[in-house]
Amino acid sequence: QAPLVESGGGSVEAGGSLRLSCADSGRTFSRYAMGWFRQAPGKEREFVGCIKWISSSTYYAESVKGRFTISRDNAKNTVNLQMNTLKPEDTAVYYCAASTTDYSQTWHYLLPIGYNYWGQGTQVTVSS
Repeated sequence: QAPLVESGGGSVEAGGSLRLSCADSGRTFSRYAMGWFRQAPGKEREFVGCIKWISSSTYYAESVKGRFTISRDNAKNTVNLQMNTLKPEDTAVYYCAASTTDYSQTWHYLLPIGYNYWGQGTQVTVSS
């Protein structure tokens, strides 16, 4: 039912890798950016990273920089999140989001309010 669908979540040991994918659930729509957020139990939703659809410019949270990589496929309107050297603190529900607004300032894409389409989330669990 969600406009976006995440896949690829699961359980891995610390130091392992996982790749998440996000795709349209059916309908097609224009988007200027797609982002990834995560939320752990008892914690606020946290920005992970995003990618601008046209320029392919990427932005990452400091906590995942150097370990996570976002990529996109314009033809398929999909976005991937490659997660390497996973840590227990990466455990959370990961959400994919799309923004159909062309913000002139990038900071809008670093906040949940900048996105108007969301997936249902996929669980990522990293054990020590």
